[in-house]
Formats: sequence, C-alpha cells, structure tokens
Amino acid sequence: MKVLHVSTPMSWRGGEQQAAYLARALKEMKVEVSVLTPLHSELSTRLKEDGVTVINFKSRGLLDLSLAKKIAKICNEQKFDVVHTHDSHAHSAAVLSAAVFSNMVPIVVSRRVDFAVSSNLFSKWKYNHASIKKIICVSEMILNITAPSMNDKKKLTVVHSGINTTNYNFSLEGNLLKDELNLSQETILIGNLSALADHKDFPTFLKVAKEVIHANPFVHFIIAGTGDEKSLIDKFIDENNLSSRIHLLGFRKDVTKVMKSLDVFLITSKTEGLGTIVLEAFAAEIPVVATRAGGIPELVSDGVTGLLVEVGDVSGLTRAVQKVLADHELRTKIISNAKSKVQEFSFQATAQKTLNIYQEIIKN
Repeated sequence: MKVLHVSTPMSWRGGEQQAAYLARALKEMKVEVSVLTPLHSELSTRLKEDGVTVINFKSRGLLDLSLAKKIAKICNEQKFDVVHTHDSHAHSAAVLSAAVFSNMVPIVVSRRVDFAVSSNLFSKWKYNHASIKKIICVSEMILNITAPSMNDKKKLTVVHSGINTTNYNFSLEGNLLKDELNLSQETILIGNLSALADHKDFPTFLKVAKEVIHANPFVHFIIAGTGDEKSLIDKFIDENNLSSRIHLLGFRKDVTKVMKSLDVFLITSKTEGLGTIVLEAFAAEIPVVATRAGGIPELVSDGVTGLLVEVGDVSGLTRAVQKVLADHELRTKIISNAKSKVQEFSFQATAQKTLNIYQEIIKN
C-alpha cells in the first residue's frame, strides 16, 4: 500500500506531531509513506531525520492550484492508493486535485478542530465531494460538530489521537525547570505547554495564576510555547507585577523533561479537538486540571483522571488547582488512573486504526 500524506503548515503544533507519529508508525508497518509538506517546514525537517520520504513544495495561499496540480501529478506518477490530508489547506488542495486535475485517488481527511464546518459554499462542497471517502475525527465531539454539514454521515469516523507513551519511561534527575529558573526545591510549578493561540484562553490561565500565586508564596507558573497571544500574555504579567512568578519558556523541544518538572498541568482552552497534551501529562504522571472544552472530557473524567471545570470559570479553576495541591490522596488517585488511561492512546494504536480505514477504502 502507498499513502501520500499532505500537511501544509510551516510550524510545529499538535496536528503536525500527529502526522509525524502516523507517518513513522505506518512506515514501521511496511506501508509505503510519502509526506508532501512545505520546504523548510518543521515537519519536513523532523521526518527527513527519521528517514521518512518527504516531498516538498513552496508554501502559498489557501486556494493554491499549483499544490493541487502537484498532488495530482505525484499520484499519477507514483500510483498512490490513498491521499491523507492533515489540515484545511491540504484538504482543499486534495479536493481541487480531484475536481480540476482529475486525480482519482481516494482522499481521507483528518479533522482536529472542534468548531462547525463553515457555511460557505466552498466548504460544503469540499467536505461532500465524491473524492472524500472518510473523515477521521479525533474525538466524538468533533464528529458530532461535523455531522450536520455532511450529506453522507457514514463517511465520519472517530480515531483518537495518540502519543508515544514510552517517551516518559525515564527518571528526571533533579528538576530541570527549578534548576534552569534558579528556583528553590520547595517551589511548586504549575504549567501549560501549548501554542500561544486564542483558543487556549491564556487570559483565563493568567487570572487563575494570579489568584493561586496570591494564596501561595511557593507557587510559580510556566508557559511553554510560541504564538500570537504572547504580547497579550506579556502585558498581563507586566501590569500585575508577576514577572518573577510567571515564566515564559518559549518553544521547547524537551517537552518530556519540561512536563516532568511540573507539579500540576493546567489547561484552560475554550475549544480543543482532543487535547493530546493532556495525554502527555497523563504519561508524565502529572495531575491535570482542565476545562470541559471539545474532546477533553473524553480524556479527563472529573475526580478520576483529573479535575474538570467549565470553560472560563476562573474561580472554579483556582479551587481545582488548590484542591489538587492540598489533597494528597486525590492527587495520588488521579495520577494512577490517568497513567492507566493513557495506555489506550498510543500512537501505534492510532496508526493501526487508520490503516484499517485505508484497507477498507481500497477494498471497496
């Protein structure tokens, strides 16, 4: 079997991590995998290092017909069995390759965002085009949100994203962040490792941080990531004189060590496809306090694998953080249950379920 994956972002976020996991796992399953992605994209760089076949293009706009033409040309020359798209631009280009350039290779779409499909004619057309054989939603929530836009709802299916749980099979000597930030060993670290994007709702995160910091002199907060919200975050920190207690780490490649350095993982998203960073916290044995956003409740069961609070509820999130810090028995139970839960979400399991979908499409 030959599968062409298409991913258009230059940056590295959750979707690109999932595309990389899938490409690597399928390669290990003896599937011939190629990934079409922009020249110098982070995904391109990482996959080349792993020996995955990468085909590059120059990144352009949303309706780039040259990308659609390239997909059709590659499929015709290399005889791929499936085209799998990993973002909206890739989805558009793949459908245009079928509609404009007569590419007959069946298309699989991964959908990771928990908002409704746009009501414009182009979006409705591209989701219901005959070339689309399956739309893989990363959570039940996304499937339910997407379903009203689909003429054939049988094309929708759920395959939860997964992580490499073995990445956390190590003991951290000392505490990376406490050493790096020159903090005492008594310091309590609460953090979030996410892109600094609007849907992550960092204003709520920061308001919670302010409340918890005022109540506990030993608590510090960390934010690891880059994005458009950085100036907003900087402004809040400056206006509230919290620069000594809230630390911005920027983009980190040592996610496992950063995660293992935390005492609590706090995610305050307004929307979330699934929230695989929550799975990373589970694997690292860090208790999670989260909002009921998107697919997060499919991972975090309140009081069982973490604590769940309504979106935007600063007081509720503050109480939840303080509760998990104060209640050792609850903390221990949450960590143990979450460690068991994450075993259901390996990237190998995600890849096997995805491969089953490819095989079903080819068979039919």
